[in-house]
Amino acid sequence: MTMDLKERASFLSRTLKDAGIEKYAFQVSESETKELNTELTDFSLFRTIFDGGASVTAFLGGKKGSASGSDLTDQGLAALVEDAKAGAESSVADEANDIAEKQAPETFVTPALKADMERLYDRVQEMISEAGRDFPLLKMMQVIASHSFTHRLYVNSNGTCFEANEGEYSVTLEYAGNDGEKTTGIAYASLTTRSLDRPLLDSGTLRKQLKDTQDSLHTFPVKDKFEGTVLLTPDALADFASMLVSNFLSGSVIMDGTSLWLNKAGEKVASSLVTLRLQAEDDRLVLPAPITADGYRAENVPLLEAGVLRNYLLNLYAAKKTGLKVTRSGSGLTMDGGDTPVEEMIRSIRRGLIVGGFSGGQPGANGEFSGVAKNSFYVEDGQIRGAVMETMISGTLQDLFSNVTALSREVVSNGSYALPYLAAEGITISGS
Repeated sequence: MTMDLKERASFLSRTLKDAGIEKYAFQVSESETKELNTELTDFSLFRTIFDGGASVTAFLGGKKGSASGSDLTDQGLAALVEDAKAGAESSVADEANDIAEKQAPETFVTPALKADMERLYDRVQEMISEAGRDFPLLKMMQVIASHSFTHRLYVNSNGTCFEANEGEYSVTLEYAGNDGEKTTGIAYASLTTRSLDRPLLDSGTLRKQLKDTQDSLHTFPVKDKFEGTVLLTPDALADFASMLVSNFLSGSVIMDGTSLWLNKAGEKVASSLVTLRLQAEDDRLVLPAPITADGYRAENVPLLEAGVLRNYLLNLYAAKKTGLKVTRSGSGLTMDGGDTPVEEMIRSIRRGLIVGGFSGGQPGANGEFSGVAKNSFYVEDGQIRGAVMETMISGTLQDLFSNVTALSREVVSNGSYALPYLAAEGITISGS
């Protein structure tokens, strides 16, 4: 970490103006990552990685050009300016191309700015030991544990200047189950955190994912097709909530008019149990710098409140194109929990699946989805009967989030989301 980013930012501003670019935005950053690796259960690597980069967006008469690179020297930054200018000159003019208005300067500082690698080493060693004890049929193939510190500056020609200093720990596990001739595919689990106060295996969904993989060594087929209940784990709910946002709320589907929720702001569009938000500040989450790509100070944004649509996700370009307000949203996905313990939710299922993950393509414009339920377990008459093999689930996002029967009291965070378990009925389940 040797560069003076403020000096680099001043150089970029001067170079852009000297190139005749009066409207611009850019970001410069430096990062330091300290990383521990294991092969099987033995520590095999410790390294420190330094990185840096810059991205520049130039505007010329409604034309927009962008360039990015990792060279923060005078020559490297000057080349970025030339590339961004050339991109703008060759693009098509669009009045919606713009940058955020001036905002008061602000500096954002997160916890965990300094790495405690001894503590991280101890926690990883503890996790490997606990996993071997509690899940003897799993083979831990690799663990990558790291601490990252990032310093970044965002500047635009309207006078906005944001600075962020961010620190976080991350852990990624690669593992597989093995019981004689029975094996599972390679599985992955991850966690991001700013604190090492808790054992890693008791954070996020790491323990559950390991257990589900071990329990999936012995599976049975669901041989018929039926309409039943799905109980989405927080990991699976994160997938489906992200699909919902993309299909019904994103700027692209609002601009092209394909969203089923077009012109429905203020109306009830989902179950009254569903309150979904994108957070810029939340103690449960490890969030990136609270600065949007357009250069706004990010805010906590409600998307659905008790099933009522509150906001679309419109960047500055989409807002100008549609005449709607820009959404200054954060990136941390959260959903309020309910009043029902998970075990009680399972007991209430007559017939259905606990879904740990989903493998399928992006739903169509009408929200129809179809894919394989991963790490999933068959439930009948309130009892878990066992893990299932290659079982399909299909339905529509609209029905899934409208036919919610319960949300768990438990809300789980893996650092990037804070979500409950969600039960919904009316989903088609079909075996191989």
